[in-house]
Amino acid sequence: MAGPTTAERGARPKGESGGSEEPRERRFRLPGRRVMIVLAGSLVLFAGGTWLLYGSDWLRTERVSTSGTEVLTRSEVESVAAVPVGSPLVSVDTDGIEDRLRRKLPRIDSVDVERSWPHTIRLKVTERQPVLLIEKDAKFIEMDADGVRFATVDRAPDGVPLLRTALSPPSGQQRFGPARLTREAVRVREGLPGKVARDTRVVLVRSFDSISLELTGGRTVMWGSGEDGPAKARALTALMKAAPRARHFDVSAPTAPAASRS
Repeated sequence: MAGPTTAERGARPKGESGGSEEPRERRFRLPGRRVMIVLAGSLVLFAGGTWLLYGSDWLRTERVSTSGTEVLTRSEVESVAAVPVGSPLVSVDTDGIEDRLRRKLPRIDSVDVERSWPHTIRLKVTERQPVLLIEKDAKFIEMDADGVRFATVDRAPDGVPLLRTALSPPSGQQRFGPARLTREAVRVREGLPGKVARDTRVVLVRSFDSISLELTGGRTVMWGSGEDGPAKARALTALMKAAPRARHFDVSAPTAPAASRS
């Protein structure tokens, strides 16, 4: 008797197959016991860590430590910083404290506000250093190396020269205004060799190309502009060694310096 045809062999009743058939919809399975334990432990750790940082008394702000002050006092800095003592250390707004200090105390050039666990906020202050003074109404305005006028004091700090100007009346041909000339004077002051810088009492500005120095002992130096500062510093140092009794020096053209006694 003939067997089933090819078509009959390929046709099988619905649901029958040669192997095991996977269910059309996978059954939902609950996480295993080990996974549940890990999740529960993670939640406990998170809750405990949050409580430790924000709710416990173990990590609260108790002290403020200030370093780096010279003219400013620690109490002055800490008063302006207004660190919220008693609050959680993690919640202290360190950026806000930094902004407040720099805004209210212009003498501060930079300040690092750091958390020191478990109980301290540290304030590391760097003060601006005056390089020139402007005399006004019997007081002195301090100016730093960036030309920033940051404080007015009653007494001139030792070793900081005065900035004086003797500018010609403004004209249409004048190249630079007072602000630009002040920055040029600062540039000259910063370029002076060590001993000359210590002996300088006045930086006199007449124009951009005519800046001179008044030193101790009645000596003067014609520096010119702030350009070629290193070359002028070298020329002046050599000139003072070669002519120690000279009273007037000119290094405005550093390749042809000059000195004289009168």
